[in-house]
Amino acid sequence: MPFKELGLKPELCQAVKDIGFETPTEIQKRAIPTILSSQQDLVALAQTGTGKTGAFGLPVLQQIDPNTKEVQVLIISPTRELAIQIAKDLKGFSAHIKGIKTLAVYGGTNISSQIRALKKGCQIVVGTPGRMLDLIRRRKLNVTNVRSLVLDEADEMLNMGFQEDLDAILKDTPKEKQTLLFSATMPRQIARMSKKYMNNPNEIEVGARNSAAQNVEHHYYMVKAKDRYEAIKRIADVNPDIYGIIFCRTRRETATVASKLSKDGYNADLLNGDLSQGQRDEVMGRFRSKELQLLVATDVAARGLDVDSLTHVINYNLPDDLEVYIHRSGRTGRAGNSGISSTIIHTREMNRIKALEKIAGKKFIKQGVPGGEEICGIRMMDLVEKLRATEVNEEQIEKYLPQVYEQLSDLGWQELIQHFVSMEFNQLLEHYEQAGDINASSKGSNKKSKSRSNKSNNRNKSRNRSSRGPRKAEAGFTRYFLNIGKRDGLNPARLMGVVNEQMHGKKPDFGKIDIQTNFSFFEIEEGFDNKLFDSMNGTRFEGREVGVEVAKPDTNGSSGKAKKPFHKKGKKKRNRSHAYS
Repeated sequence: MPFKELGLKPELCQAVKDIGFETPTEIQKRAIPTILSSQQDLVALAQTGTGKTGAFGLPVLQQIDPNTKEVQVLIISPTRELAIQIAKDLKGFSAHIKGIKTLAVYGGTNISSQIRALKKGCQIVVGTPGRMLDLIRRRKLNVTNVRSLVLDEADEMLNMGFQEDLDAILKDTPKEKQTLLFSATMPRQIARMSKKYMNNPNEIEVGARNSAAQNVEHHYYMVKAKDRYEAIKRIADVNPDIYGIIFCRTRRETATVASKLSKDGYNADLLNGDLSQGQRDEVMGRFRSKELQLLVATDVAARGLDVDSLTHVINYNLPDDLEVYIHRSGRTGRAGNSGISSTIIHTREMNRIKALEKIAGKKFIKQGVPGGEEICGIRMMDLVEKLRATEVNEEQIEKYLPQVYEQLSDLGWQELIQHFVSMEFNQLLEHYEQAGDINASSKGSNKKSKSRSNKSNNRNKSRNRSSRGPRKAEAGFTRYFLNIGKRDGLNPARLMGVVNEQMHGKKPDFGKIDIQTNFSFFEIEEGFDNKLFDSMNGTRFEGREVGVEVAKPDTNGSSGKAKKPFHKKGKKKRNRSHAYS
């Protein structure tokens, strides 16, 4: 089916053709006619990389009146990178329509230039919630004439804690506008969001709900925790043309892994929240041009990253919220390409792989971490293939050849090959000469079962620990108790979003997060106690007053009930600690 059969006008069809798109994706086939044929609101569920920008961008462009400079379309995205990418795509789509202007507004850059651009007039504003709300409050962005409102990656916006910003932005928009909500997953909060902001919306779903992309293979490698980095190196070594993202849990971890990879000679760099916008743009430019093969990133830093040709996504750690894995894996296997999502797990995480299989709706394939002999063999043959494929420009090198022939005249062809291979592979061969097998089996799989009484005792101990969370924080982190949990709609991603939203200035790194039914435990890097208490205590989450306390292990090691965790409202204290272990 060509684009013109979807009801798009010739100028848009020509622009799509110029860009190189020949046929619409499934979400575009279903969403574009729906948006054009009625003013009814729409909820569209589709994975990252399925053409969502075209699905909402093309029809809203068709409905714009280019003769008026007022803002007619508002597109809200969770990150500045995604806002920039959407604005770029819309400018491409509208290349043959005179008078349409698109502006991206986002934090991390001078607001004055964005204000000047708004004064000149534009029909489409794409932006992040924080900067958009700032412009509205300064009376520089007028949203009272908006005809179309798009919430892109709505699930990510909620996870990042933008609910209040969205409420403030939307209250000034007209009731009769068309609202289009696009999301990769459909958690409970999105269902509530559609009821809150939308009027009897249509719903389009491409692929199984919350499922992984179909053209992505899911692999996992089981190693001991200390061998995670070695496993990453071997995966990279056995895939010479790898082009991918390595996801880590914290900024500190990204810095460590990226630094090690760089020192070990890999084409790698990091992307995390500590980078300035200029540094971030520089890293992303190198990655998009494939000057970098590996980008080591946190989930937050990688949101909005739009690269279609990734071969691999590698999970250095599984995310605390397993649904985040769907977003990670969806960054490969895009635009009709195939991809691999690989996960490094330790011996006690097999249950999480089983849970992921249910969420993703796909079987995860256990892979063996390759050994030195296999890696060297693959890399050597890859070099041979590249050598054979190298084009020889005799005219260019002709004047140098006599001297080269003379220098190598005493070597036979076999010796010459040996010298060449040694020059290229000595370092790799030396590294793997004594490299052992780092594959691990599931904990206890090769051990005899303990007695039933011991099992029972261990089970009871495990229950006591799980109800109260891990006993000790990781080195460099402080562990906190939070009085809200799963019953309040909290998950690890939302917890991180709420904390980051409330804490202005430098944001902390997160450690382990443990969400229980009625309460939660979480770790952030040391030194944020007072800032956390001041910003979080007394705020509200889903109607409940939030309270945060430092949690520390019982001094007597008992597993009795936790004390009442919070002082009454109006009597908050600083640096309080209780025995919540």
